Amino acid sequence: MSRLQRGTERDTRTGFRTERRDCSASVPQGLLKAARKSGQLNLSGRNLSEVPQCVWRINVDIPEEANQNLSFSATERWWDQTDLTKLILSNNKLQSLTDDLRLLPALTVLDIHDNQLTSLPSAIRELENLQKLNVSHNKLKLLPEEITNLRNLKGLYLQHNELTCIPEGFEQLFNLEDLDLSNNHLTTVPASFSYLFNLVRLNLSSNQLKNLPAEIGGMKRLKHLDCNSNLLETIPPELAGMESLELLYLQRNKLRFLPAFPSCKLLKELHVGENQIEMLGAEHLKHLNSILVLDLRDNKLKSVPDEITLLQSLERLDLSNNDISSLPYSLGKLHLKLLALEGNPLRTIRREIINKGTQEVLKYLRSKIKDDGPSQSDSVIETAMTLPSECRVNVHAIITLKILDYSDKQTTLIPDEVFDAVKSNIITSINFSKNQLCEIPKRILELKDMASDVNLSFNKLSFISLELCMLQKLTFLDLRNNFLNSLPEEMQSLIRLQTINLSFNSNNQVGSVDPEKLKTMGNLITLDLQNNDLLQIPPELGNCVNLRTLLLDGNPFRVPRAAILMKGTAAILEYLRDRIPA
Repeated sequence: MSRLQRGTERDTRTGFRTERRDCSASVPQGLLKAARKSGQLNLSGRNLSEVPQCVWRINVDIPEEANQNLSFSATERWWDQTDLTKLILSNNKLQSLTDDLRLLPALTVLDIHDNQLTSLPSAIRELENLQKLNVSHNKLKLLPEEITNLRNLKGLYLQHNELTCIPEGFEQLFNLEDLDLSNNHLTTVPASFSYLFNLVRLNLSSNQLKNLPAEIGGMKRLKHLDCNSNLLETIPPELAGMESLELLYLQRNKLRFLPAFPSCKLLKELHVGENQIEMLGAEHLKHLNSILVLDLRDNKLKSVPDEITLLQSLERLDLSNNDISSLPYSLGKLHLKLLALEGNPLRTIRREIINKGTQEVLKYLRSKIKDDGPSQSDSVIETAMTLPSECRVNVHAIITLKILDYSDKQTTLIPDEVFDAVKSNIITSINFSKNQLCEIPKRILELKDMASDVNLSFNKLSFISLELCMLQKLTFLDLRNNFLNSLPEEMQSLIRLQTINLSFNSNNQVGSVDPEKLKTMGNLITLDLQNNDLLQIPPELGNCVNLRTLLLDGNPFRVPRAAILMKGTAAILEYLRDRIPA
C-alpha cells in the first residue's frame, strides 16, 4: 500500500479527510479560507459535476493551512472560523447532492440553480436554519417530503423543473413569503396552500392548471399572484377576497369571464390578455379603485362599458386585438398614459387619429362629449332609462353586455317593465341579487333559451320554482344567502349546470343534499355548501366524480373531519366513496 493510500485511510478513520490535492483543483484553498471567515462560499460556474468533500466538511476538518503553519495571528485562528451560512453552487453540472449536506446545519441560503439535479437528498430536512432555497432550472420530478421540515424557509424557488405534484404537508412551510413554481408540469394546486398565510408572492405560471382551489382566497397577505400560461377556464370567486392583492396575472389561459373583485381594493395591475373573454361589465370594474394597468388584449370583447370611467387611477389600458367597434366618449375623461387599440374594427374613430397616439384619441373622445353630446348616433346609449314604475333598467347592459340587471333594489317583486325592456335582445346573464324576493319571478321563463348565468343571492327564497329548472342553458347559479331547505327533483334537468352556490342558506337540514340529483348534473364542477346547518354529508356524494370544487366549511357535521376537508375536494370525495355501504 502506498504512503498516499495509507494516509487517506488513516485520516478517514479519525474523521478527517486529506484529499486536498483533488479539492484544490476545483476549489482553491484561498476561497475556502475566505469562506471560513465570511461564512459565505460562491462556487458558481466552476463546471463541477459533484460537490467536493472539502466543501461539505469545511466546518468539520482541520484546514490545510493549519498543517502548514502552526503559528496564527489573532485574525487567523482557524478554530474561530465562522459557520458556513451561504453556499452558492449554481451554473454547474451537478446531477445529485449527497447526504453530507447535513454537515452544514447553519446554512441560511442554498443556491443550486442551473444544474442537472433530478432529486434532493432526504438530509435536506436537517437544514433547519435555511431561509432561502433556490433549486430552479434543474430536472426535479419530485420534491422529498423532508422539505416540509424547513420551517424557517422564506423563499423557495422551484421554477423550470419537471414537478408534477406538491408533497403532502407543504403547508407546514408557514413562514414562506416567496414561492415560485412556474414552468413545471403541475395540474393541481393543493387546497392546503391557503395555510401559507405569510405568502406575499406566488408564481404558478406555465403549468397545466385547469382550475384553482377556492381556498386560495384565504391568502390574505398575498400581493403578487401569477397564473399566466395555464389552462384555466374559470377563476374561483373566492379569489376576489384577497384583500392585499396588488398584481394579478392571468394571461394566456381559457377564461371566458372575469370575477368581480369586491375586496381587492389595492389591486394595481390586472393582466388578462390572450383569453376568450367576451364581456366586461360594471361589476368587474366598480371595485378596482387603485388599478393602474388593465390588460385586456387578444380577447373577444365587443364593447367597453361606460363604467370604465370609474377607474380614475388607470394609466395603461390595452384593448388591442378584440372585436370592439366603438368606444364610450366618457373614456376621454381618464388620464391615460397608454391606450392600445390596434386590431379592433373601430368605426367611430378615424385611423389617422388612432395613429397619432393615446393623447390625440383621448382629446377626440372629449371633444365628442362637448360638441355632439350623448345623442349622437355613434355614442354609447344612455346607461339607464326611467320607466313608468320609476324603476331604473340598465338598457346599456341589456343591449351591449347581454345582462338583465335589477340588483340591490331591496324589492319584493321584479317589475314587468324590467322584462319588457329586454324586447328582442339576447340575454345571457340575469342579476336579481340583493333584493327581498320570496319567490323566483315567473317571467324568468321567457329567457329559458338564452340565460346561462343567474344570480339570485341575498334574497329570501325558501324554495326553487319550476321556472328556474327550465333554463336549459344554465351553467352558473348563485343562490347563497337565502332560506332554502331543499332542491327540487326537476333540477336534474339542468344538465349544463357547472357551478351552484348554496352557501349561507340558514334553513338547510339533514338530507337536503341529494347526491342522486347532483350526479345527474354531469357538468357540475363547483358545489358550495358552506355555512349551512348540514348535520351529515351523504357518502354517495363521493360519486359526483366531476366535482372539482366542493366547499363544506361552516357546517355542524362531525365527519368528514377538518383534517380531511383541508386536503381539498379530491380527498373529500375519496373519503366519502370509501364510506358508501357495500
